[in-house]
Amino acid sequence: MNDLAPGPAPLPPGPLAHGGRLLPAVSVDTYNEELRDDEGFVGDRASRRAFRAILADWRERLRKSGDDPLGDTPMEEVSKTKLDKMMNGDDATAAALVHTVVEEFAGELCTVVRRFLRLDSWKGTERIVLGGGLTGSRIGELAMGRALIMLKTAGIDIELCTIANHPDEAGLIGAVQLAPAWIMAGHDAILAVDIGGTNVRAGIVELNVDKRGDVAEADVWKREHWRHSDDKPTREQAVERIAAMLVKLIERAAKEKLKLAPFVGIGCPGLIDEKGTILKGGQNLPGNWEGEGFHLPGALLERLPRIDGNDIVIQMHNDAVVQGLSEVPNMKDVRRWGVMTIGTGLGNARFTNRTDE
Repeated sequence: MNDLAPGPAPLPPGPLAHGGRLLPAVSVDTYNEELRDDEGFVGDRASRRAFRAILADWRERLRKSGDDPLGDTPMEEVSKTKLDKMMNGDDATAAALVHTVVEEFAGELCTVVRRFLRLDSWKGTERIVLGGGLTGSRIGELAMGRALIMLKTAGIDIELCTIANHPDEAGLIGAVQLAPAWIMAGHDAILAVDIGGTNVRAGIVELNVDKRGDVAEADVWKREHWRHSDDKPTREQAVERIAAMLVKLIERAAKEKLKLAPFVGIGCPGLIDEKGTILKGGQNLPGNWEGEGFHLPGALLERLPRIDGNDIVIQMHNDAVVQGLSEVPNMKDVRRWGVMTIGTGLGNARFTNRTDE
């Protein structure tokens, strides 16, 4: 593609390793752990699918013995907002149903947290941040609070808290922590992409760098959203759509004269090697994204323009890692902390702050 506008001389090349374990602010101790038991992946017991499966099970029981407060409403039309309203409404049976589901899900979440804390790579974890769309609702907050009570009464000294930024933006803001130092100098913003098993979000993240070079106030300026699970695209169609979202954002930045860095940070499910290959864990993505036959950063670069005369640099990491990185400014009072993202599956990552090293 052609440049959108003339700019300064190209920046020197600076190839980055994807899926890096040593980042400027933290060490990534582990991520994408896939614990198994007789029923499958342990993390799946605390996923959005698990919550909805519990709700569906209780609705079925109620139909056999009485009335389902949700009536004939299909499961796909039962939103978090609707459940929040039911829980706070005047219908005691409806509220009790939601509380029952929250309680059962909290028990599963407690079990999952306990299993992770037994791993050597998770030992010494002081705080776990819960992310994902469910945490942005009252039912999610209550499930977390109930799970914390269960953990505390079992003698497990851990903190649980919800992610500070909006769940739809945390996976974009965290990409700032992937950017090399030269990105911060002389630029207002970066591009970021958050790819999940259901949705893709792309955005422009303003750095808002303070006098000390801190990006604690980084924030999403504009974003694009695509629910790819509705369209069921091929892999090629998915790449084209993501590239189109980024091009639209690049054009918007140029129109608003925002000094956009030639950098894209990507969060994507799975275990990612230094070349940007998804080794495993990409089963919920559209098409086959795993293995040496596909390289998302390279596929996107072929479809993106240069920015101000500079070739774009892309760095990709696991989506739970990137969402967790949005919490770096809020974790200065602990050393070892983790993130669990309640989405299509359960994303996970454990970090150690590098500030004391």
